[in-house]
Amino acid sequence: MNAPRFLQIHTLHSYTGALLNRDDTGLAKRLPYGGVFRTRISSQCLKRHWRKADNDPHALHGIEGAEFAYRSRELVTELVIKPLRGRYDDEVVQALEPEFQKAVYGDKADKGKRSRQTLLLGAPEIEWLAAEAERLAAASKDAKAAKTAVGDWAKTFKDNIKVLRETSTLPGGLTAALFGRMVTSDPAANIDAPLHVAHSFTVHAEEAEGDYFTAVDDLKKDEEDSGADTIQETELTSGLFYGYVVIDLLGLIANCGRDRDLAAQVVHNLLHLIAEVSPGAKLGSTAPYGRAELMLVEAGDRQPRSLATAYRKPVGHDLDEAVAALDNHLARLDETYATDEMRRCLSVADTPLHGAERISLNALAAWSASQVKDAPDA
Repeated sequence: MNAPRFLQIHTLHSYTGALLNRDDTGLAKRLPYGGVFRTRISSQCLKRHWRKADNDPHALHGIEGAEFAYRSRELVTELVIKPLRGRYDDEVVQALEPEFQKAVYGDKADKGKRSRQTLLLGAPEIEWLAAEAERLAAASKDAKAAKTAVGDWAKTFKDNIKVLRETSTLPGGLTAALFGRMVTSDPAANIDAPLHVAHSFTVHAEEAEGDYFTAVDDLKKDEEDSGADTIQETELTSGLFYGYVVIDLLGLIANCGRDRDLAAQVVHNLLHLIAEVSPGAKLGSTAPYGRAELMLVEAGDRQPRSLATAYRKPVGHDLDEAVAALDNHLARLDETYATDEMRRCLSVADTPLHGAERISLNALAAWSASQVKDAPDA
């Protein structure tokens, strides 16, 4: 067995009577596949809930050494310039802001926030920018001096922040280290995502119905109007969803500043989040909480491949039938390609899974994290 380069994570989650991810019309997102429409959960939705699960015991930002990140058009305004106001002359601060906006967001960024990209910056980057703004403000006697100083600063900005990014473990925060970052104003600041997430979809044809509901005014008198105050309709869906995630271990290690212990802890926590954190739409009216009924993790050195085609032909809304279809497809791939991945799984199904030792979630997360230590050097 060669050193593992990739972790592949396959899941089956079941949700009943929920509206997990809506489109622009308020209906459940859908995907045509195998001649039928399936209910879909977008990768963006899944990633956001894993990233924002701050109250979970396995929250990513609870990891020691992890750095926060902030995504906004107002990073410079709120976190760099605003702390200077009231402490330095207003004209000095005003002279600094346009150059800082352009340095971070590009040449047109000082025209207003609508001209800016919604950008992700990590705490180390923001702290450095704030310290630089403080230094320039403190050294400037008036607006003219501030304008000259910040102009000189802007000429060396990209070189200086490049050094910061090269010498920091998580310059863009853990969010960028996992999910990547694109900066149109500075391509050198781009970060490739080592976490690849597919859209989740039901293994069977969609199951949906319209939910008619009313709201009644508690203080309205019967003689005024005995009907409902509000009448609305929404959509509810049920389904068994196949999910697929790939972790590029070499990319994750590189984005964590070559700190394998940190990367391993990230993998450990991420396994728990994927298994246990549900998309959170309509919490109050549907309680859409569920845990993975199957999680298969594969470690290998070959290009990853989804097992979604196990469900090209829809199966029934039945866990054992879905696991059997996955097992059959996996056996055929093994026979054809013999790529020899190592496998572990958790499962509440009665049906066994080809070549995978069944263990608990805690053991599965620990085993997955151990693969980081065994990954090859870049």
